Amino acid sequence: MTSDQSNSPYRVLARKYRPSTFDELIGHEAMVKTLSNALETGRLAHAFVLTGTRGIGKTTTARIIARGLNCIGQDGNGGPTVTPCGVCKNCVAIAEDRHQDVLEMDAASRTGVDDIRELIDGVRYLPVAARFKIYIIDEVHMLSKNAFNALLKTLEEPPEHVKFIFATTEIRKIPVTVLSRCQRFDLKRVDGDTLAAYFATIAEKEQTEIEEDALALIARAAEGSVRDGLSLLDQAIAHGDGKVTALQVRDMLGLADRTRILDLLGLLMEGNIKDSLALLRGQYDSGADPVVIIQDLLELTHWLTSLKVTPEAANNIAMAGGEITRGEEMAKKLSMPVLARTWQMLLKGLDEVSHAPMPLAAAEMVLVRLAYVSELPTPNDLARQIADNPKEGGTAPSTNSGGRPSSASQAGPSMSHGGHAAAVAVSTSPAPQQESEPRAHLSLVARNDDLPEREPVKAEPAPGKPPLQSLEDVVNLLNERQDIKLKGEVLNFVRPVAFERGLIEFSPAAGAAADLAARLGKRLREITGDQWDVRMTAQAEGAATVAEKRQSDKAAEIEAMEAHPMVQNIKSLFPNSTIREIRHLGPTLDIMLPDDISGEDEIDDGDTFE
Repeated sequence: MTSDQSNSPYRVLARKYRPSTFDELIGHEAMVKTLSNALETGRLAHAFVLTGTRGIGKTTTARIIARGLNCIGQDGNGGPTVTPCGVCKNCVAIAEDRHQDVLEMDAASRTGVDDIRELIDGVRYLPVAARFKIYIIDEVHMLSKNAFNALLKTLEEPPEHVKFIFATTEIRKIPVTVLSRCQRFDLKRVDGDTLAAYFATIAEKEQTEIEEDALALIARAAEGSVRDGLSLLDQAIAHGDGKVTALQVRDMLGLADRTRILDLLGLLMEGNIKDSLALLRGQYDSGADPVVIIQDLLELTHWLTSLKVTPEAANNIAMAGGEITRGEEMAKKLSMPVLARTWQMLLKGLDEVSHAPMPLAAAEMVLVRLAYVSELPTPNDLARQIADNPKEGGTAPSTNSGGRPSSASQAGPSMSHGGHAAAVAVSTSPAPQQESEPRAHLSLVARNDDLPEREPVKAEPAPGKPPLQSLEDVVNLLNERQDIKLKGEVLNFVRPVAFERGLIEFSPAAGAAADLAARLGKRLREITGDQWDVRMTAQAEGAATVAEKRQSDKAAEIEAMEAHPMVQNIKSLFPNSTIREIRHLGPTLDIMLPDDISGEDEIDDGDTFE
């Protein structure tokens, strides 16, 4: 090391290797091609807006554009170019941030209208030494509403010698009136393979030996940001002191060992709670963040799911050879419903762990739930068990040593008929003397062929047809017109004595308003345009109200359903179950069973089980 090198201040990699030409930019080929064509044909916009996540080169690109527009070439006679020479006085001055015609403004610290007015005042003057006067405004979305308004007119009709380049991470916060006056470039995240290859070239220039797995980990942690990745690489080089290994990077980033994550997911899928918690605690003691562990489990679950869909997913830069083999074996053992269920539970658990006051405890509870659910059958398995379990062979559900229902005992009966479907909500609860017996709520679908006939609910007739033919039609009509108060009164207090077209006679139930008949008649005349005579009488006892009739119909359906073979089979498996509700759903859909029978879901009993 020379004396000059030892005395010169250290420059971080993100600044040392900052691109100075479009050729050095990575991952933005589409934008470079567009700008190249624009420069070659002279179709230059007067304003550009560069948007994208942090650290992907927005400000760097703006400076390269400024150099390309003002480059005069080594001989001093060049014009705007996509490949600035880097040696002319304009290129050098812009690269050193000292060119008087290229003004860079940070909108995060200068947000007011006065700052923009100061900028606008300088627009009228010609550039001093360059071809164009260029204004680069970083984080432009931070400008105030008044500042944007002050900029609009100048932005729409700027002088020919002025160019604006805006950079932002929040494109949606920029008014559309500003966006419509700019040529927009969306800078995408750089993919992991490109980042890893780029970091390898940087490490080689820094004379540092670094493992491929370590580069892959840094690229993955960078999340598409070149600057973030270079900062992590800078830290890894300092941490490794000449040689960087994947283990060192894991320790530096606080990542759980990928092999351990595979072990952890395998234990969870086996229902091994004890060893799973011990492994989680070991990773935590080694410095791994519980949030990161859950994120790694999510990523692993997604990868295993992708393996079942496409074999190309095995080419994952974050996985080593042995880990890929283990992952492929695990993906073959786990079904798609199990992986989908695991993903949903981990996704919910990640939010819990992120906001929990004790992240480790929250992560442990997530693992306990996953291990518990691993012994529950999938929807297809449960459907097959219900289909294959005859009524004569039904037994009460058994429990395993952990107090959870075994998957084999989760079966129930099935039926297959034609016609429409009715949803039967079956509530299963433990007997008083067996408090430890599991609880569950199932919602099964039966066919209307085996149900008692029920008077269909009539919809509002089309114009020109008899509008109302029963009190049920009146209730439905009021409901459609959102006359909720009057609908409730008709539903609960009107006992029909006579119902004809244009005439309703009823006896009032207890609590009916004295003016109910007058209000109902007036409302029906307004809606239908016909004359309606609505009378309230105390001389005759009317029939049941609509609410009472619906309740009696429901009770009759439940009583009929109690005798159905399917329900009898369920009761043989769950002795304390009762029918809570029957819902008419229309044509039957494909079978759907709940992943977790602790909630209230619907089982649609189709013609086949898959």
